Amino acid sequence: MRILIIGAAGMVGSKLAASLAGDPGSGVAAMTLVDMVEPTAPAEAGMPVATGVLDITDAGAVAEMIAAKPDVIFHLAAIVSGEAEADFDKGYAVNFDGTRNIFDAIRSHANYHPRVVFTSSIAVYGAPFPDPIPDDYFLTPLTSYGTQKLMGEAMLADYSRRGIFDGVGLRLPTICVRPGRPNKAASGFFSNILREPLVGQEAILPVSDQVRHWHASPRAAVGFLRHAMGMDTGPMGARRSVTLPGLSATVAEQIEALRRAAGDDAVKLIRRVEDPAIVKMVAGWPTRFEAGRARDLGFVAESSFDEIIAAHVEDELGGKIGGT
Repeated sequence: MRILIIGAAGMVGSKLAASLAGDPGSGVAAMTLVDMVEPTAPAEAGMPVATGVLDITDAGAVAEMIAAKPDVIFHLAAIVSGEAEADFDKGYAVNFDGTRNIFDAIRSHANYHPRVVFTSSIAVYGAPFPDPIPDDYFLTPLTSYGTQKLMGEAMLADYSRRGIFDGVGLRLPTICVRPGRPNKAASGFFSNILREPLVGQEAILPVSDQVRHWHASPRAAVGFLRHAMGMDTGPMGARRSVTLPGLSATVAEQIEALRRAAGDDAVKLIRRVEDPAIVKMVAGWPTRFEAGRARDLGFVAESSFDEIIAAHVEDELGGKIGGT
């Protein structure tokens, strides 16, 4: 099985590549990793790994990449929520036009029907919401990013219906705790208020402690993608996108989990500075899902923020908090 990961330089893409490269039982014979900047090949990969640069807004470059006919294509490339909202044209060029470029490049080849795993987002939902949100709740995004992801979902379902490829769309929870530096995602503070204090650094909290949201760890995200790679899509029918399981928690509950993991000194490093733009955006985000359909399809996630923090400490901090 040959794998193409588009968006492999990102956090989730690089972790997916490392997970597959280090697993001799994955069934992967070769991987190609591409992004706007050249990804780093995983160390000691158990199969050939090629890396390259790809701008998905360049239809010709996308067509050349797809011409190799990989068996599984992970489409993880996107402009994140805050940037898509700030730059309307760029958001649509990457998140919508780029997605269509990938799908049409596949369509151009006769007798080629790969598995396509597309990362969508819970941003396809918009307030007001029931609590919890059922799997059949209507989709009315309130951001450009959510709108672009919903358009991608619709294309994924239509191209799958026509037999062009076998698509699986994953509405990812907010991934927390994200390693690395803060990015332009409006949801980034959910990670920042844990990641920075865990290593003795200050973090800014721009919203109320009572804000509730839907989360899963990077470890769970990789698990979602790997499951989607080989799952039986028959039970999905025409509904090719699924809202994934996660953990519904308030900011206050996140902070208490931080306190249990790292103590009061870590919590004191969180500084509250309200950002009205983020407060307004977050007010339209979903907070809790049933996600029964995803669970029935075999997707699993954490059940507590203590588990999410423990996964971050183990995977990113070498098991040590605050450098100790």
